Amino acid sequence: MPAEGHGELFRSIGRTLAQRREASGLTQDQVAEALEIGTEAVSRMERGITMPTVQRLAELADIYDCGIDELLIACSTRNGDQAELISRILQTLPEADRAMIVDVVQKIAVRLKDRL
Repeated sequence: MPAEGHGELFRSIGRTLAQRREASGLTQDQVAEALEIGTEAVSRMERGITMPTVQRLAELADIYDCGIDELLIACSTRNGDQAELISRILQTLPEADRAMIVDVVQKIAVRLKDRL
């Protein structure tokens, strides 16, 4: 079971792993085979019941063709990590789309700030 207080972190990392797997077009069976583990072990990681080791995160990053940091940043609640994630997303878009997204985010932030 997740350590007390870490349950949401485990679930968040699990959701990120499931999203990466699905984006890669892989099944849990295929990931399990690549890792040489059981499908239930993959399921437990994705449900946040168990936390993958650093070695296992590296293996998953290889399977999903991303960096370990991308797996962790995607579920972080730290401001800097969230800014890094947004930056990575923006880098994939044309300049006009980036400008539009920045404008929308600024408007949302102002609106939310006013509600506090």
